Amino acid sequence: MSATAPYAGPSPIRRPVAAAALLAALVSLVFGLLLAGAGPASAHAALTGSDPQDGAVVDTAPKEVTLSFSEAIAVGDDSIRVLDPSGKRADTEAEPRDLSEGGTVRYGVALHSGLPDGTYTVAWQAISADSHPISGAFTFSIGAPSETTVALSSQEAGGGPVGVVYDIARYAAYGGFVLLVGGSAFVLICWRGGASALPMQRLVVRGWLTLTAATLVMLLLRNPYTGSGKFADAFDLAGLQSVLDTKPGAALVSRLLLLGAAALFIAVLFGTYARREDEQERKDLTFGLAVGGGVVAAGIAATWAMSEHASTGIQASIAMPVDVAHLLAVAAWLGGLASLLVALYRTPDIGSASVRRFSAVAFGSVVVLAATGIYQSWRQVGSWSALTGTRYGQLLILKVALIAVLLAVAWFSRRWTGRLTDTAVASSGAEATSSGAEATSSGAEEEDGATEPENTAPAAPDEASDDVAPERAAQLARQRAVLTATKKKRIRDADPERSGLRRSVLAEAAVAVVLLAVTTMLTSTEPGRTEEEAAGGATAASAPAAGGPVNLSMPFDTGGRNGKGTVRIDLDPGRTGSNDLHVWIDGSDGEPMDVPELKLALTLESKDIGPLPVVPDRLAEGHWTASGVQIPMAGDWKIDVTVRTSDIDQVTIDKNAKIG
Repeated sequence: MSATAPYAGPSPIRRPVAAAALLAALVSLVFGLLLAGAGPASAHAALTGSDPQDGAVVDTAPKEVTLSFSEAIAVGDDSIRVLDPSGKRADTEAEPRDLSEGGTVRYGVALHSGLPDGTYTVAWQAISADSHPISGAFTFSIGAPSETTVALSSQEAGGGPVGVVYDIARYAAYGGFVLLVGGSAFVLICWRGGASALPMQRLVVRGWLTLTAATLVMLLLRNPYTGSGKFADAFDLAGLQSVLDTKPGAALVSRLLLLGAAALFIAVLFGTYARREDEQERKDLTFGLAVGGGVVAAGIAATWAMSEHASTGIQASIAMPVDVAHLLAVAAWLGGLASLLVALYRTPDIGSASVRRFSAVAFGSVVVLAATGIYQSWRQVGSWSALTGTRYGQLLILKVALIAVLLAVAWFSRRWTGRLTDTAVASSGAEATSSGAEATSSGAEEEDGATEPENTAPAAPDEASDDVAPERAAQLARQRAVLTATKKKRIRDADPERSGLRRSVLAEAAVAVVLLAVTTMLTSTEPGRTEEEAAGGATAASAPAAGGPVNLSMPFDTGGRNGKGTVRIDLDPGRTGSNDLHVWIDGSDGEPMDVPELKLALTLESKDIGPLPVVPDRLAEGHWTASGVQIPMAGDWKIDVTVRTSDIDQVTIDKNAKIG
């Protein structure tokens, strides 16, 4: 949720107590609705199952490997790879088959026949329905576990230098959209005179250039961002063609086309509209620009809604228009804030009426942002545990905290706005006009680089006569314009109310920049609701269960001579998947003890798994080891240890251990 307090006007919140009450009500409403609960919603897809499962040991080689996901994904030729212990492809290298049915999303790849025993690695990478790349890997074994030489990259899909540049471009795109749409709306709604102000023109044009450049970068980097992670693949024409066939690629191309229409809008706004003097014609043109610009702005906002979180999960048909409204409200607020900042610092002409008109725009943005933000938060989080226990929820808390800071700063802006008038400007202007040429010349020298180096005094009467050359007349006109602007700037800077408003708006803008960064991070983070669903509903195929090293000590007595001792076992890392096993045997005197035979077996009785035999190799006197011990799933495992101290003396002992 994004929101701000309106710049004061005649009515909205008048007292600090009322402002605090409104903030408390909004925050309470947000977090209250987070707990309302709803049906499953997804954004980033998650692996929810596989056949064979992660860490499973199967007797015979399967004909295919299948993976199940929490939502629809886009796959390519190498989206699912099965590698044998030596790292060679064990699958047929064909495009994964879509085995989905009903509400289950499942893909499979066929395996070569006659695969030998050993441990196989399944590596997968795909693109979820919200445009974000996802990846993972797991292992299974045929016959018995074995060592494997497969070494997969630790870099996650969408990471690395390409991911960093792509995320920067994503942030720049949001910033450009805010300046383009918010700056244009500020000129049309709040300060029509800003259409002829050069600083305002630069602000909007730079927003357009930033959004266009960022969109082009994202389009070129889309292929390496979701694939190889190499910058060189940005210019792979085949990869670019495949990107254009995807939903995110189509959204980026649509955005570029809409930016062409936006360029025409900018040309009319700062060209024909700025020069129009007839009031009725200007009103008609304002209406046309507002309608046309609104359609273009909504279309650009829809390019995000159609390809990211809003486009998937529950109530997508509602979430997409809500997301468009949210983005437009953000642009109207933050872009208007940036425009007001530029106007206060760089132009002398903006008056209190324009600032108060922006107050109404800001208040409308508060209402829209509160409503749409609450809905989006409920849809993407949904529970207290997801709010506090997931990265998405923690970022959302940070965003709400930044909004609280922004509301506090905005309250000071409201106070300055309430005291802002144009009287001081008028009276001071009259006084400045009556002053002599010496005072105006001194004031002109204070303008930052805006004055002519020579001849800054007003034109003498004989210079303004009909005999003055056109070049000289033009020079004098420029000088008079500079002097007039200098007077206005000096008067503006001397106005304490205007100076106070500038400082508070600058503080708001600084907080808004950080808020926009957090919002951008939220768009690329797996929503809390989805993360919890994946963690709660996934089998061991989704990821190895967390655990810790298992350390056991088991005394034994075979009944024969020198048959007493202690078996010490270390299983590391003590979780599902591959583990390293170390066994030490100490005699009754505490010294290392060698035995003719040592065997282990692991059984998960609650799931009827096992016994899984483990035969460790002797490493040194009294020390045995085994690597690649596979634990197929977490649970309370029984570990049986068979120790033989002579040809006839043998004992089997057991102990339970929580693994995973």
